[in-house]
Amino acid sequence: MPRPIRASLRLSALRHNLGIARRHAPESRIWAVVKANAYGHGLLRTARALSDADGYALLDLNEAVRLREAGSAKSILLLEGIFQPADLEQVDRYRLAPALHDLEQIAMFERARLSAPVAVWLKLNTGLNRLGLAGAQVRSAYERLRASGNAASISLMTHFADADGAAGIAEQLARFAEWTKGLPGEVTLANSAAVLRYPAAHADWVRPGIMLYGCSPFTDQSADSLGLRPAMTLASEVIAVQELKPGERVGYGGTFEASRPMRIGVVACGYADGYPRHAPGFNERNTPVVVAGERTHTVGRVSMDMLCVDLSAIPQAGVGSTVILWGEGLPADEVAASAGTVSYELLCALAARVPQVEVE
Repeated sequence: MPRPIRASLRLSALRHNLGIARRHAPESRIWAVVKANAYGHGLLRTARALSDADGYALLDLNEAVRLREAGSAKSILLLEGIFQPADLEQVDRYRLAPALHDLEQIAMFERARLSAPVAVWLKLNTGLNRLGLAGAQVRSAYERLRASGNAASISLMTHFADADGAAGIAEQLARFAEWTKGLPGEVTLANSAAVLRYPAAHADWVRPGIMLYGCSPFTDQSADSLGLRPAMTLASEVIAVQELKPGERVGYGGTFEASRPMRIGVVACGYADGYPRHAPGFNERNTPVVVAGERTHTVGRVSMDMLCVDLSAIPQAGVGSTVILWGEGLPADEVAASAGTVSYELLCALAARVPQVEVE
């Protein structure tokens, strides 16, 4: 028998969450962000489930080629553009739309010999200070692209630094408007947070990511309150039970000490499966799990293949009981917050050894 851990991928949840994005931005076209193997959900299955999107956005050229060769004719945006001149051969062959964010990429694009012009997106650095051209470079870069003869269209984009936080988007939005005033072309600005919170940023295209997978981009608003449904449920089973006496410790380093008699369940899930090793299981801080339908918490340090949970208040739980690590009944956002990270990391870190099962 295989190890009992599995990840269930609910396709109807993906479609539902896309519908939420569509309702928030009804006048915009949607790029479904499927980078990083669709946030761990499987690129091709996710693209099929999100076939009502107007296009897909990702950054790995090989993933873009897989989408094309699987039959997708939709617009495909390369969020980091090209990395070397040879990449433009694939851009040309598969009709991809690269984001161009620095002058080296502009130069590569100018020198390319394409069979036909391709759509390009000029990316501006309006405050995230990661990728993008500074304001003083924008107009000359735009003119160079137009003069190259390789651009079928030139569109404009940026990425917000704090659409999910207190600073918001006003300063970046104003900077973008100033730098692009009078420049023709479509515009894309909004990530999940801006799709949900800032209609002024919806523009021609929106780029929802984490919300499509059923997680909230906000720390102060739950996915459920936004109407989102989890697309991934990571589940396993209890494979052993230990009875602890007061003073006995659990796991490597003995970071958890029983203060009373306890029943401890050993679960077939560890950091080699993608569960965060740093998820706390201390006496004073722990991480939520659901066992046999009842909420409890981790105890002790997460190891490579196992973690431990408190079964003391769940007498019906034992070997073979189902354990929900995150997903339906336990938001990944909540698990991530306990572990000091974000749901994006949990989903993307799901290990290849975990079997994935599609659920409608």
